[in-house]
Amino acid sequence: MSNKNLQRISWSLLSLLLSACGSGGLLTTVGPDYQAKSLPTAANWQAPQPDEKNLAIAHQGNPANLNRWWDRFNDPVLTRLLSAAEQVSASVADAGARIEQARTNLVGADAALLPNLDSSIEARRSSSSFGGAPFVWNQYPFGLQSSWEIDLFGGLARQKEAALSQLESRNASWHDARVAVAVEVANAYLAYRYCEAQVQIVQADTESRRESARLSEIAGNAGFRAPSDVALANASAADGNRTLLQQQAQCERSIKGLVAMTALEETKVRKLLTAAPDRVAKLPSPPTFRIDSLPARVLLQRPDVAAAERDVAEASAKIGVEQAKRFPKLSLSGNITPTLQSINGSALLLAQTWAIGPTLSLPLFDAGKRAADVEAARALYQAAESQFRSKVRTAVKEVEEALVRLNSASRRLPEGRQAVTGYRANFLAVQQLYQVGLGNLIDVETSRRNVLSAEMALKELEQEQVSAWIALYRAAGGNWEEHEDARKVGAANSGNGDPKKPDHLNHQVDFTEGKS
Repeated sequence: MSNKNLQRISWSLLSLLLSACGSGGLLTTVGPDYQAKSLPTAANWQAPQPDEKNLAIAHQGNPANLNRWWDRFNDPVLTRLLSAAEQVSASVADAGARIEQARTNLVGADAALLPNLDSSIEARRSSSSFGGAPFVWNQYPFGLQSSWEIDLFGGLARQKEAALSQLESRNASWHDARVAVAVEVANAYLAYRYCEAQVQIVQADTESRRESARLSEIAGNAGFRAPSDVALANASAADGNRTLLQQQAQCERSIKGLVAMTALEETKVRKLLTAAPDRVAKLPSPPTFRIDSLPARVLLQRPDVAAAERDVAEASAKIGVEQAKRFPKLSLSGNITPTLQSINGSALLLAQTWAIGPTLSLPLFDAGKRAADVEAARALYQAAESQFRSKVRTAVKEVEEALVRLNSASRRLPEGRQAVTGYRANFLAVQQLYQVGLGNLIDVETSRRNVLSAEMALKELEQEQVSAWIALYRAAGGNWEEHEDARKVGAANSGNGDPKKPDHLNHQVDFTEGKS
């Protein structure tokens, strides 16, 4: 056979080997081909839906409805706190580091499919004598060494598949960490504003009690009020002041929590919270949004569910990685080492050595270790699949609970407002009777407590409604649009899928019955 024919055969074989690098094993690809499992869910949400007239919520939505949701609060203080918290969050930083680790794994998996090439340069000087005058031998070898594992049975291809799924999972987990931090800070900010509102209510009540106690003391000194009434009025004023001090301390604790979450100086946090007087004691106003009527579509928006699904895909690929270890392994290695050398200062001469050849390793006996590794990989796959199903059930529960909370708050708010109006009218009437001498102080204080209780309950309902919107935002997947920060952290998705949307949406999981 001529050298030209040998070259053609060699290049054809090389082209065949390279073409098999990205598509699977040269002979076959062992292990299961991952298929998204069908997972039955209810056709619709079971929780009663909020009244559209009151809350403007319907079920024809899409993930875009959550884009920039926090910005649409139109609350610069909240926006600043959210930004600061994300920058210093340990969970977000940890999730970002895991993305970098997964990217490194993917680079390694890609590299394993291709030949690797190393070079070396040496300089040696030696002296030898064979019973006569010694001679000096100078050598300057420089060489190239190459090795290449041929992926006969797809083990390396499965490893790349696992690494890519891992990267997609870590990217989704990073988004989930960001959403979780945002929700935590928003709830803390809501708690502080709610606390401020409670302080205002209690402070107004305390001032009313103090005024009643002052008037009762004057009337008592003049003999128009019994000492028992004076004592009761003073006790009521002291009790109101105690409640006020307790509520103020709770607000101080809320500030400490915001400082810890954002890592901002406490003086700066206090300045932010009080910079806009019109926002003091005012609950944030959440923008309404729509969720889809189909639970499956809402679940696909959740980054934690997407991450769990990608973990199942990774575990599936690793079964093939372990199975491939039970089959023969073929590798090609070669080297070429030109060497410049001289003896006793003579002119340099070029000597050249090279070697190339395949190595086939056959697994013969390992006492069942490789088979056990395959079974272990299958067990991990089952565990990942179980975890995925658990995530889906939890996601359904969280959405249902948020809908129940939102519906309940919307139905109770009108009743709460009516209760406040009625109790306040009753208090004013009883107080007027007492002031003209036709009532008693016990009735006044009882009526006052009813007003305070109703006002606090109403404010709690308003806080519950805002909190329910935040919970629904979290349950529906949160603000997971692809923006500049996400692209920077998760840029190594190897160009797979649609780069304009989160990668998990390129791996659709069918949650309907009987489809996959």
